[in-house]
Amino acid sequence: MSDRKFSVHARHIDSHHARLVSESSFVAAAIAYVEDLETGGDSSEISVIVRDVASGHEQCFRIDLDTGEVNGCG
Repeated sequence: MSDRKFSVHARHIDSHHARLVSESSFVAAAIAYVEDLETGGDSSEISVIVRDVASGHEQCFRIDLDTGEVNGCG
């Protein structure tokens, strides 16, 4: 599967602070964003919004920073 462009930002941060990520899927883009993110807090979980740049489709994911487990926001 070829890489697509995604705009990713933490749910608690305004979307104008989003980072562009090239990945094969929404989940891969969320993980790539979190791998480079300095959380600086006590929370072991973060929610991120991932938007496909071409289609505008968005998905939200909760990522456990301790285990790496990824779940949809709900």
